Amino acid sequence: MKRILALAGELARGETTSRALVEKALAQALAPEGEGARTFITLYADRARAAAEAIDRLRAARLAPSPFAGIPIALKELFDVAGEPTRAGSRLLADAPPASAHAAIVARLLGAGFIPLGRVNMSEFAYSGLGLNPHYGTPRSPWEREVGRIPGGSSSGSATAVAYGMAAGAIGTDTGGSCRIPGAFCGVVGFKPTQRRVPLAGTFPLAPSLDSIGPLARSVECCAILDAVMAGETPEAPAPRPLARARLGVPLGFALEELDAAVAAAFSRALGRLAEKGAVIVERRFAAFEEIPRIAPRGALLAVEAYALHRERLARHRAAYDPRVAARIETGAQLSGAEVVGLYQARARLQAEMAEEACAFDALVLPTVPILPPPIAALEADEAAYWRATALASRNTAPVNFLDRPAISLPCHRPGEPPVGLMLVGAAGADRALFALAAAVEAALAEG
Repeated sequence: MKRILALAGELARGETTSRALVEKALAQALAPEGEGARTFITLYADRARAAAEAIDRLRAARLAPSPFAGIPIALKELFDVAGEPTRAGSRLLADAPPASAHAAIVARLLGAGFIPLGRVNMSEFAYSGLGLNPHYGTPRSPWEREVGRIPGGSSSGSATAVAYGMAAGAIGTDTGGSCRIPGAFCGVVGFKPTQRRVPLAGTFPLAPSLDSIGPLARSVECCAILDAVMAGETPEAPAPRPLARARLGVPLGFALEELDAAVAAAFSRALGRLAEKGAVIVERRFAAFEEIPRIAPRGALLAVEAYALHRERLARHRAAYDPRVAARIETGAQLSGAEVVGLYQARARLQAEMAEEACAFDALVLPTVPILPPPIAALEADEAAYWRATALASRNTAPVNFLDRPAISLPCHRPGEPPVGLMLVGAAGADRALFALAAAVEAALAEG
């Protein structure tokens, strides 16, 4: 499916209709040989068609609510939709009471006229960077689909909906990398905002101090538009800023360790391309960034907050959970009250220290994920492989949530190569500036 601005232009010129766009997306979602059955937990086929016809009539009467009205998108299955249960990728909540109102971001997207094609798959309770779901199945990454490789998580269906043309964009959440990891593994763009930018109301939580809501789409421009709608701003394409003399810091240390050969090659080539465009690439250690794995090993803060939310449900219904998700949540019970307080104090300190260390840079740049997406079957069968992949998948992304900075993953591989993401990390609150830089980086990488 084309980019959002291109579709908006075609709709405005009468070159297509919303009904035609919805039918095209549904054809992909319903194709028996495709990934739709594993991507969508709920498909709104009839509802989407009816909404498209209504928007086509509004556009004919020049009453469309926005230029983007009638463009199909997909919603992660942890956003409230009025009248439906919010299952968060779990069978445990299949009979949960229906939501009384839309999540804040759903209401804003509907207000702009975007058409949800359905609610898409995810890791259970959003607690995994791999995307495996034993309850609803696991959609496959487009790379070597016949092998059956993981899509990344937890926003697995959001990434595959975009990658396979079932939606022009999709909305996910990101607590430790859950928009950026599947973006990298599926070859699309994934964005995590500064947390306070997009309201979380009506979103099933994982770790409230780390959760954020972000888009996945085919381009930086598409993500910027969806982000602006969800943030309550005027949606517009970011103007790429010049790369000449842009200062990009490459964090030395763990972020560059254990890289798969294809990841290392694509990342190195991307840095070379940015340098050719005049960017100043500075490799150095950032003490605050390097300290995070020691202060919060294995996502300790995430586990603490997740355990606080799930402990009563776990005590009653543990057998209904994905056992690996349950095991991860239960690690949050291992910290003492004093250790938890220390985590929050360390987080505030490291955020301040990182702001000082990184102030001379326009962004940090690093591989989004150090590995290529492993085969689903191998991770399902091998506990050691599962836990190793779990640790590596979010190793570079989770510190960004700890620091509460905006970040975006861009594909940096060439056509036909395995999917590799390049992550740009901006300053807290400087989301629009990061989009402008990312648009320039995206254009530079496309030339190479």
